[in-house]
Amino acid sequence: MNNLSAKHFFTGLMFSMLWASASVAGKFGIRSAEPLVFFAIRFLLAGGILLAFTYTVQKSRLPVGKEWRHVTIFGLFNTTCYLGFFVVALQYVTPGITTLAIALNPLFISIMSAVWMKRRIRLQEWLSIALGITGVAVAAYPLLQTSYAAPGGLLLLAISMITYSFGSVYYAAIPWQLPRTTINAWQVFIGGILLLPLAFIMHTKPNHFDLRFWLSLAWLIFPVSIAAVQLWLRLLKSDAVRASLWLYLCPIFGFLYSTILLGEPFTLYTVAGTALVMIALYIGQRKASG
Repeated sequence: MNNLSAKHFFTGLMFSMLWASASVAGKFGIRSAEPLVFFAIRFLLAGGILLAFTYTVQKSRLPVGKEWRHVTIFGLFNTTCYLGFFVVALQYVTPGITTLAIALNPLFISIMSAVWMKRRIRLQEWLSIALGITGVAVAAYPLLQTSYAAPGGLLLLAISMITYSFGSVYYAAIPWQLPRTTINAWQVFIGGILLLPLAFIMHTKPNHFDLRFWLSLAWLIFPVSIAAVQLWLRLLKSDAVRASLWLYLCPIFGFLYSTILLGEPFTLYTVAGTALVMIALYIGQRKASG
């Protein structure tokens, strides 16, 4: 293994390990606080840190005119709706299942992008989506018989993926003049602000800002939101097609974390479902690169 391939390998491995840990960290966090409260604070802090970096280090400009509307709409779908539904779903679905479902996002984006651009959706795309959904269903099947998964949680997870896909397609359709880091900083911060009213309206139980809360929050902000995203951008810059292959490992790490740290079951259904999702991702990635 030469230096370049070794560097790519360890960058990709670290990305997969960190990115897959988000669901488990979130699961720990919502044991101390309500999901929307926990993640609204996460988005506001992460967005604030990113904005400080953007305007003190990168010396970026503020959005102007329609750019405010664009970053608000992007933040609404990419952060408020997507992660709002996602964190509520975490109460009813295991982190392993959520990681498996998140891996399907590129396939949903491909379908929604085709609809947006009025392009005929090809057979390979329908096949990859069908296999992916079947894989998640197979992995979740035995968990539906226990307290580890609920149909309502899977529905919320599906809605979160649809809103994320719409946000991604919307982002791609806008002729942005702002730097990528500035767009990301504002959409995360605005998404957190828009989540606050929902957190207030849906408040039903006390929040405990204990050590577990702050450790979970710190993990989601620094290793996940900052370190993993930077690793991902580095992988994309090197080779976008090769970068997408590292998403295949995320479900495996997600199930490992869920089993080791939370004691959640890992069965033959888990293996079969993960295999189907990986095949679906391979078909979708092969189609995209062809």
